[in-house]
Amino acid sequence: MESVYKKTQREGKVLFSSYKRGEGIEKALKLGREDILYELKISKLKGRGGAGFPTATKWMLTAAAKSDIKYIVCNADEGEPGTFKDRVLLTEYPEIVFDGMVIGGYTVGAQKGIVYLRGEYEYMLSFLEDYLKKMREDNLLGKNILGKKDFNFDIIIRMGSGAYVCGEETALIESLEGNRGEARNRPPYPVNTGFMGKPTSVNNVETLASVPKILVKGGEWFAKQGTGKSSGSKLFSISGDCEKPGVYELPWGIKISDLLTIVGAKDTKAVQVGGASGICIPESQFDRTISYEDVATGGSIMIFNKSRNMLHILKNFMEFFVEESCGQCTPCRIGNVKLLEGIEMIENNKFTFSYINQLKELGKTMQVASKCGLGQSSPNAFISILDNFKDEIFNPGKNGGKYVR
Repeated sequence: MESVYKKTQREGKVLFSSYKRGEGIEKALKLGREDILYELKISKLKGRGGAGFPTATKWMLTAAAKSDIKYIVCNADEGEPGTFKDRVLLTEYPEIVFDGMVIGGYTVGAQKGIVYLRGEYEYMLSFLEDYLKKMREDNLLGKNILGKKDFNFDIIIRMGSGAYVCGEETALIESLEGNRGEARNRPPYPVNTGFMGKPTSVNNVETLASVPKILVKGGEWFAKQGTGKSSGSKLFSISGDCEKPGVYELPWGIKISDLLTIVGAKDTKAVQVGGASGICIPESQFDRTISYEDVATGGSIMIFNKSRNMLHILKNFMEFFVEESCGQCTPCRIGNVKLLEGIEMIENNKFTFSYINQLKELGKTMQVASKCGLGQSSPNAFISILDNFKDEIFNPGKNGGKYVR
């Protein structure tokens, strides 16, 4: 399949390094389940979707669950604004993604893998199906994989319907089961009660793609990449006001200022790290590092130069969350609407600082009271942009008119 994104920057030592299809699976079958979990543990691999949950722990819990039927689910519902790295992995590096699923199936004792593919990515479905067919022909999928008796594992692809909330693992599972995509109450957790009530490990595309590389080169090798608490490398979807947008593999711990230099960003005012649900970093904080210890991200980096209106950017983000909230819980359903109303009040110069401060407190309440990650993260941009760019947003000379105090 012709590349869907021509600006992939192959600069990394991990995911964008050479790999032969099936290499990781062969190594996994020689190691055995306990040794695989050990390598993952010492690698310190964390979920690359943004939550950062240790992959070894998730697989250990799924493996320990008592059930004759288990599942590995690949979360390919890449719906975060500004994120496009997973489609590059799926179309240009499918061997590490699918090998990672097979290794996961062997490790936890699953018989089936399911790729939950974003609805807008239907154009790549035939390519992925053809690739899975070749894997079956090479005995990398199906019965007795690579001669391993009783290791039977296959992968199917299911399309999503474009709902942002289905990026949350329990809402994704609900959608897979044919229900409305809404987050479940937890506990129980998917590792015990997941798809069709069976133990299920849901992993991000990039997380699964890291697994074969860890097995081939070793957990210690992976742990030496990046920082102490942020091991390995990270794929970044970089867009906005820069000369070289694209998908980059860079080490965890890179400074925002260094990243801006690499992509040719000039006259930068702000960097939105983590997509619409992330935080907005002002120029005064460009020495911060992208890592779990400082500024964590699922991969989206949006760059804004000094010609951009930060209030307009914030309104765009909040309109997105109002539209995408599933409406199940009150903090998210009502809270996002109230935050958007506050932005419109600022636009029309009809607000009080007291009320805006109340909305910030509402945002903090949403972060702890919302049922899933959508409502918990949607206030991030509201709070960070109003805090970091208040001189611009609340400056009558820049927005016009006289504010109501």
